[in-house]
Amino acid sequence: MIKKLITLIGLTILLVNFIPTPVLARGISFKDAGVALWIFIIIGSIIILLQLIPAIILFFTFVGTTTGLISKRKRVTEELPAEEKEKIEMSGYEPAPVKR
Repeated sequence: MIKKLITLIGLTILLVNFIPTPVLARGISFKDAGVALWIFIIIGSIIILLQLIPAIILFFTFVGTTTGLISKRKRVTEELPAEEKEKIEMSGYEPAPVKR
């Protein structure tokens, strides 16, 4: 069992070392690229750029939510007297009655 595992690990390391051959170390030239490759590149770049739309929406939603919470918290604490600052209740959270 262990001999088989060591052989498998050694073979894997040997094969990984031979993958990057000098044949693959040349530049990429699009001079002889076909129409299908250009269509694939254009559609792929459009798909990648379309992912920016939900990312921007989520980013500005996060920024708006955090700034809204910060400004609301400052407004609420400024309006209350000093002895009631510890008793600030957040809107939407109320104690629920429990029936036994």
